[in-house]
Amino acid sequence: MAADESERQRWNRNFADLLQELRVTQTGVQVLFAFLLTLPFSSGFPETTEFQQDTYIVALMSAAFAAAMIISPVAFHRALFRRGRKPELVRYAHRMATGGLAFLLISMVSSVLLIADYLLNIWAASVLAAITAAWFLTFWAAIPFVRRAWMDEEYEENGTSGP
Repeated sequence: MAADESERQRWNRNFADLLQELRVTQTGVQVLFAFLLTLPFSSGFPETTEFQQDTYIVALMSAAFAAAMIISPVAFHRALFRRGRKPELVRYAHRMATGGLAFLLISMVSSVLLIADYLLNIWAASVLAAITAAWFLTFWAAIPFVRRAWMDEEYEENGTSGP
């Protein structure tokens, strides 16, 4: 915490930062969800296999769950507006954002699996879906986790407690 920042200002800043992150994520979720909503109405959809239809349902439902979780901090904020509960709101929003990203990951990987299986075959689709999952997990989990440790070491070396 900065020396000139009160605890209340810190919670407000944390919430504003989180909302900014959610705005980016929300757009991606909404575009994916809209695409998935239109897919059954395309001319080729009746030709899909049972596996592809099941994969589609997983992709659709996980996109819906992701949208609900990513948008939920706004509803929670409306319910708690001016009640002095910003710390609770920030903690809740953090959990919902994390859960929303997990469902978004499932939806993205399922969508790749669905489209690749439709265009190629189940083996190629499975490989592409696994590569997609690994790619997302690398950038969404592994690198941030490793980077967090680097930051801790950097602050320890400088004798500070972090940002």
